[in-house]
Amino acid sequence: MKVVLFIEAGNWEELEDHWEFRGDLGGLKSILVEEEISLRGLIDKIYAKLGLSKDTMDLVLSYTPPLNKKCSPLVLKDDEDVAALLASRSDSTCKIPLGVTVEPTEVCAYEKNGQESSDDTDGSHDGFRDNYFDVDYCDSEPTDVGSSRQTLPVFRNAERTSNDNGASATQPAEGNPPVDPLLQVTGAGSDEPVNVPTIEASDSTFSDGSDLHEGKYFNTKKDLKRKLSDIAMKGNFEFRTRKSNRSLWVIECIDPNCSWRLRASKIVPESTKFVIRKYVGVHSCSLLNRNANHRQATYVVIGEQVAPQYVGVEKGPGPKGVQTFARTELGAQISYYKAWRGRKHAHTLIRGSPEQSFHVLPSYFHMLEKLNPGTVTRIEVDGESRFKYLFLAFGVAIRGFRYMRKVVGIDGTFLKGQYRGVLLVATAQDGNGQCYPLAWGIVDSENEDAWSWFLTQLKEIIGDTDE
Repeated sequence: MKVVLFIEAGNWEELEDHWEFRGDLGGLKSILVEEEISLRGLIDKIYAKLGLSKDTMDLVLSYTPPLNKKCSPLVLKDDEDVAALLASRSDSTCKIPLGVTVEPTEVCAYEKNGQESSDDTDGSHDGFRDNYFDVDYCDSEPTDVGSSRQTLPVFRNAERTSNDNGASATQPAEGNPPVDPLLQVTGAGSDEPVNVPTIEASDSTFSDGSDLHEGKYFNTKKDLKRKLSDIAMKGNFEFRTRKSNRSLWVIECIDPNCSWRLRASKIVPESTKFVIRKYVGVHSCSLLNRNANHRQATYVVIGEQVAPQYVGVEKGPGPKGVQTFARTELGAQISYYKAWRGRKHAHTLIRGSPEQSFHVLPSYFHMLEKLNPGTVTRIEVDGESRFKYLFLAFGVAIRGFRYMRKVVGIDGTFLKGQYRGVLLVATAQDGNGQCYPLAWGIVDSENEDAWSWFLTQLKEIIGDTDE
């Protein structure tokens, strides 16, 4: 039996609450594979589908498992991983594209050469990396040579520089492994100076205008990513992730011929702090490539920027207002849907999520009963301990009912939140014919069970008399 797999070439990007795969090589594609296909066979099919050369490119196959929590992408390492992926096609996994990360072969070969041992004696792992999200790159100290803004060599077309041994800068001396200068890790405690050429400013280069420099620290990787996204939006340029895991983040300009790039990693494995190890803040790409519709303007970044406008107000700007804010303040053109998601994220940052509100509901009711004597609260849950009904009557309203006319009115109205539901209310009438609120309830809908439960709670607090 054959199975359809959807694949997409690109890189993973870590967001606030999930990992997102950003394709950059032609969009989504499909392949037809046998259920018993091996990892090697799957890789060969993907090479053919994408038209890539096995001699110059390595592939990393990964996907995010459909779990109800944030988790790193799962890398396919052997035939069993492939079988598990195909066996789970009946659930939501089959709807998730298989991410294909493409990297130059010599970079992967260098990193594999740095490992102490390898079990790949039969060559079954050739053509892909199985430690893409697990390798720890944080064993080096920040490089600080002369200036805080050192640059890395960028080679295009036939341009090359030579070292003292006469070897090409892109070809290592005989016996040494090839090294990508952006991914190179200097050993801790090394006193060897790093000799890197600088890029002279010219009419074809421009700075990103930031205050970043090598050796600058950030409390978390999230803070660093937020800073870079803000710089990219205001500078109207894009960057893509070259490599990302818990300990390392390597990015470069979207233009492959541009010199702008950054490499940051953890100070030590146990810390959350990130430090910039390598940084080139000058763009050598054409100004024509600058784009306001770029990938760094995610709904998370937009939401964080616009969130202060929702503090202390009832509504705040709508999606179109968020679009205007992004265009005028951030220099980014975003769609209406992205503005809507950004607005929703801003609401979550300021007011919390609906899930958080349900979670603190028992604590909130406890404080109401403690600070308002006589207050009655009820929470009903189903067999799986999930919220079902809610009832609230303040003590002062219960005590005041004895002076009201013996008439009770009830009604309900629908709620428009994420989880919908119906708000029920019970009122009495005072001597002036005005409404006197007695109790409130939240139920799933206006049905017999819900009304029966609400009226039972109401009867317990006001009782029943002959009047």
